[in-house]
Amino acid sequence: MSATTVRVGIFLAIAAGLLAGCSNDNRGEHKPAATPMGHTFVSIGVEGQQIPGGGPMTLTFADGKITANSGCNTATGTVDLAEGILHVGALASTLMACPDENGQADSWQDNVLTSLPKWRLDESTLTLTGKDTTVTLLDKKIAQPDQPLIGTTWIVSALMTPDAQIRSQTLDEVKPTLTIAPDGAVSGSAGCNRITGHATPSPAANGPDVTFQIGTTKTMCAPEIMEVEQAVLKALDGKTTATIDADILILRNTNGFGLTLRAA
Repeated sequence: MSATTVRVGIFLAIAAGLLAGCSNDNRGEHKPAATPMGHTFVSIGVEGQQIPGGGPMTLTFADGKITANSGCNTATGTVDLAEGILHVGALASTLMACPDENGQADSWQDNVLTSLPKWRLDESTLTLTGKDTTVTLLDKKIAQPDQPLIGTTWIVSALMTPDAQIRSQTLDEVKPTLTIAPDGAVSGSAGCNRITGHATPSPAANGPDVTFQIGTTKTMCAPEIMEVEQAVLKALDGKTTATIDADILILRNTNGFGLTLRAA
């Protein structure tokens, strides 16, 4: 065997080894493509036409669907993220009438979502780039961290019964409140009367279970206020499950009643 043949053989062996090493390194460094699926994002900036009423735009991606709200109604539909383009299917929306500029937020939102905007995810920042509007959104867990159950003053914004969720002018006026101190002491208002008592949190799969033992003062108020108060007290009677999302707390009682509250 000639010296030239030996040198060529050695060179080929080295080259093959280097290629194999590069191939193995690429496999080890492969990472799945980033996707917004499974996350909720809140707008932090808009270039172009601004959100009527100020927004923000909130987008939730889950199970192949998108849920959107920009200050008025909530719309839900299928979504395809292929090739960096946001393809949104037909959207089903709530039908609430919204005051002032907020009433135009739905039209603005539809225009953005149905314009086949490009999407890009950089760590926790999602950017939608449409024909006339670019929206920058931040992962909600970073933009709006969950408020602590303990020590936060919570204001009741909706009542839940076994059959419905209720919002009313009376509820907005009386603003029932709830605060759980670090030692478990409960204070606040049921709408008419002050509430006192004790709460015992314990871990649970869907969020902490909280067992309430509540007492109130005995003042009588207008019938519509007492109706709100009775619903609040039914929700705080015994064992509930607490779920917190940013500044929203949902308490669901095993008796079918519950409360939606927001952090003060």
